[in-house]
Amino acid sequence: MQPVRRGDLELLKHPVSQELLRSKIPARLAYVWTDGTPRVVPIWFHWNGREFVMATPPKAPKLKALKKNPKVSLTIDDNVFPHKVLLIRGTARLESINGIVPEYAAAAERYFGPEQGEAWVKHLSSLTSSMVRITIAPEWVGLLDFQTRFPSALSS
Repeated sequence: MQPVRRGDLELLKHPVSQELLRSKIPARLAYVWTDGTPRVVPIWFHWNGREFVMATPPKAPKLKALKKNPKVSLTIDDNVFPHKVLLIRGTARLESINGIVPEYAAAAERYFGPEQGEAWVKHLSSLTSSMVRITIAPEWVGLLDFQTRFPSALSS
């Protein structure tokens, strides 16, 4: 059986990918600002088995850039050696939502736990009446575990 190659969406099924997708580690969302310079921001995510769903207030500056150029990258990486890194490339889709994006509420519970997550969502509801759902369907996937999957510079 051939190993799954870099770029193949099947890498999302790998046990290391699954571990990172269930983790409390924020994703790092990379995008291009309107002046052409790169930006990276940490952001909570919810993985629904097909796509990454994130949310942000409607006045978030990143929305201006994502409307102009929706091509993005995401990474989810741990901080323990040997490092595990999930790399995603895709196109962001934006959708205005009244109230709190349900996947954001699910992410809040994963990151904070049920009680604190619910409290945070309630507090956020008092600060904003709407959010923007950012959805990214993976188009390319990379995975590093520094045991069996190494960066291309170290691979043959």
